[in-house]
Amino acid sequence: MRIALLPSQYLPSLGGVEELTRNLAYNLAKSGDNVEVWAPSPANPSDGVPEPEYVDGIRVRRFDYPLPRAHPASLTPLVTTGLPTLVAMLRAAVEFRPDVIHVQCFGPNGLYATALSKLTGLPLVVSLQGETVMDDADIYTTSTTMRAALRAGIRQAKRVTGCSAFTLRDAEERFGLAPGDGQVIFNDADPELACADEEMGLPDRLAFLAGSRYIACLGRVVEKKGFDLLLEAFRLIYSDHTDVHLVVGGSGAKLGELRHLADSLGMSERVHFPGRLTRYEVAQVLTSATVFVMPSRLEPFGIVILEAWRAGAAVIATSIGGPPEFVSDGVDGLLVDPHDTERLAGTISRLLDDGELRSKVAEAGKLRFRDFEWPNLTWEYRKLYANVVSTRRSARLKLMQRAAKPMTPYR
Repeated sequence: MRIALLPSQYLPSLGGVEELTRNLAYNLAKSGDNVEVWAPSPANPSDGVPEPEYVDGIRVRRFDYPLPRAHPASLTPLVTTGLPTLVAMLRAAVEFRPDVIHVQCFGPNGLYATALSKLTGLPLVVSLQGETVMDDADIYTTSTTMRAALRAGIRQAKRVTGCSAFTLRDAEERFGLAPGDGQVIFNDADPELACADEEMGLPDRLAFLAGSRYIACLGRVVEKKGFDLLLEAFRLIYSDHTDVHLVVGGSGAKLGELRHLADSLGMSERVHFPGRLTRYEVAQVLTSATVFVMPSRLEPFGIVILEAWRAGAAVIATSIGGPPEFVSDGVDGLLVDPHDTERLAGTISRLLDDGELRSKVAEAGKLRFRDFEWPNLTWEYRKLYANVVSTRRSARLKLMQRAAKPMTPYR
């Protein structure tokens, strides 16, 4: 099959959608499909990209995706930028001839993909990755255009998938997805990274922690990730676990506030903020961690849980959102509502103090990770694409047969 993947973000940007798209493209190509990635232009003009651009041997085309507003003043930029984008996408479709266009995480990319599908008849697949509840700017609350675009995209799509049932329920309740029409396809993580980095030790900026016990948490440093709740929980166990450090990896709007909070709580000596980590550094930090904690106020899925399992870390995850759908509480992870900081602190202490339980949870997580390796996800998507393509071909055949049928003379 010929598949065009349209992520909301892509390299050189770093994040879950970027990694998911890169790995999906690579594994589809490895399975024999012809794949292109139609990605947004880099947000930072200094992050120039070559033309033509290839990642892992796969062609990447870049497009500007201006978002029109429900205001007359937005018409000029829409005409000057939006229409040329759509024309460029039409040319790409003529050149590449995709069987399917697949949106990973619906943003402005989804708006243009929906328009392209309407104009060309190309089947559209939409994969929701929690963007409706986790967008940093709450765009689905503030933007009338994006709410309307997502509803239109869901109507146009031949298939809608979600990273969790939680994500699909939100689409049903707020964006017009018919109950039961969505399909859950869990996310996966690259199984090779941890193996490549086990002997490398910690990144240089955290080398001073070698041999120390520490709690790791990773992600965008925004309010919904709940890192402030983890700091409050860490305060409750700080005096009883004087050998334990906390590493908060990532960057974001709340990083300065978190640093200030750690200082105000008198914990700055044992709370560390290394900033954004590369995918390899993530594996290194998790491989050496005593405990991994995801304290999100809300989490649609949580790819970092898979990364922690892969690295052999004992996992504590939020009980709010998607994680309870794939984490078995007390078996391969411990689930807790992070708003209850006393309970979160107690759960962390329990794993820090009970080496046998910690090892048991970590080993079960490593076994559970096997269910999330890329061959499984690739097979799920290839099966979905094949169904969409065969349905389209069947419909075209019926149309051709109907057109070829002799007309009954009028009497």
